[in-house]
Amino acid sequence: MSPTLCFSDYLVFVDESGSPTLGNIDPDYPVLVLAFLIVRKHDYSTHIVPELQRFKFQHFGHDQIVLHERDIRRDSGPFTFLKTSALKNAFLTELSDIMAAAPFSLVSVVIRKDILQKRYTSPENPYHLALKFGLERVHGYLKQQGECESAVMLNPTVHMIVEKRGKNEDDELELEFRRICSGGNYTHNNFPFEVIFAHKQSNSSGLQLADLVARPIGMSVVRPEQSNRAFELLQSKFVQVKGTSNGWGVKVFP
Repeated sequence: MSPTLCFSDYLVFVDESGSPTLGNIDPDYPVLVLAFLIVRKHDYSTHIVPELQRFKFQHFGHDQIVLHERDIRRDSGPFTFLKTSALKNAFLTELSDIMAAAPFSLVSVVIRKDILQKRYTSPENPYHLALKFGLERVHGYLKQQGECESAVMLNPTVHMIVEKRGKNEDDELELEFRRICSGGNYTHNNFPFEVIFAHKQSNSSGLQLADLVARPIGMSVVRPEQSNRAFELLQSKFVQVKGTSNGWGVKVFP
């Protein structure tokens, strides 16, 4: 008899900031960030999705807008109206309040590509490193929540939603993802994770939140002395172990 399908109560949305390669490292932003946004399905469907839809209805009149950090920061595309300082401040304040109130947890990995390249003769692929560190920490967090146990019926499938980039990139990511989940990790455990690739046009609320948090996390590492309101509001979201998020909710390597 085949085992009964068992799905986790959680979803994980994954997005990146910065180039995933070591070629042509940007001196102003020499990092790759992977943000893993972990949320209970009930909270996602009853709180996060409706709140983002309400926000879009209020500011755009419809909910087909994709909230993209880069476009918002540069006042481009559908966000050109934000060139007015007062409007932008009001828009960002409301969006910040929504994110602060949203019930999710964060695991983030920041790869210092400049240091990685200098320190290692044959450095690993930055994206693969970030993916491994992130999956290990997400697994540890979900295990703390009573998920990812060893018994089959207590080992529910956790779906990880990643934005589509291109066939070659997605194939490479999936191959590395499956290698890590099949024991290629620090604990040599099998992780019950399944990757789902989603188009940007899918207008996923979870992917948009993951996109909005990734760059502020990277900037907190690149320019720690710079004011970073978005990063400050995320402090309570980062996964902690023994009272600290360092190395757990925020993993910086090297």
